[in-house]
Amino acid sequence: MASCVQLLGASASPFVNRVQMALNLKSVEYEFIEENPNDRSERLLKANPVIKKIPVLIHDGKPICESLIIVEYIDDAWNNGPSILPSDPHDRALARFWAAYIDDKWFPLYKKLREASTEEGRKEILDSIFEGLVLLEAAFVKCSKGKPFFGGDNVGYLDIALGCYMGWMKATEILIGVKWLDEINNPGLAEWAERFYSHSAIKDVMPETSKLVEIYKMYQARRNQLLVDNPQDGFCCFLACMF
Repeated sequence: MASCVQLLGASASPFVNRVQMALNLKSVEYEFIEENPNDRSERLLKANPVIKKIPVLIHDGKPICESLIIVEYIDDAWNNGPSILPSDPHDRALARFWAAYIDDKWFPLYKKLREASTEEGRKEILDSIFEGLVLLEAAFVKCSKGKPFFGGDNVGYLDIALGCYMGWMKATEILIGVKWLDEINNPGLAEWAERFYSHSAIKDVMPETSKLVEIYKMYQARRNQLLVDNPQDGFCCFLACMF
């Protein structure tokens, strides 16, 4: 029942989108509770007193925090629908490895790109992003084993880990005029992205690109002043939740 599953989040957050994708894959009904990161609610602080961030999944009154941990919890808690994590121990470890690489090493480069102050620094970061995409192309070939998704025949753990960022990637393409994926340099990933976006569990979750562009511009307009005046300002925390 929807009443026993609640998701605290913001619709533009890729980390929240991850959880929504996993719930959709398992056909779990849930109540989505929009949180305003500018003004953290008492409910959020009670559910996640340590990190104090979205997303938080509340299942039968018990909170689970951190997006990839929540995805694994969903896979364990609901048997209906496809398995999200691979069944083979090595494949499962490989998926977790690449998910950690995406979160800890690769996607943070986009934040550095936003904050680059020189053309030379910007080019260096762009090169690193594209180098990461080459690695992820190879990971797709290895993990998919010739099938449509990282997870094989259906969307799985690594698809969700990378795919949740696709909306923000599309937004930055518009803003800085760079094409991240193409049929020459990333043929596997380019085709995968199209399949991922059109998947029934995914397409209604991904935020509109125009909305993300709007948020990005708002961030750029306010970032410098907020960081100088008050690094803990709610809007800065909001963007930390976004990406």
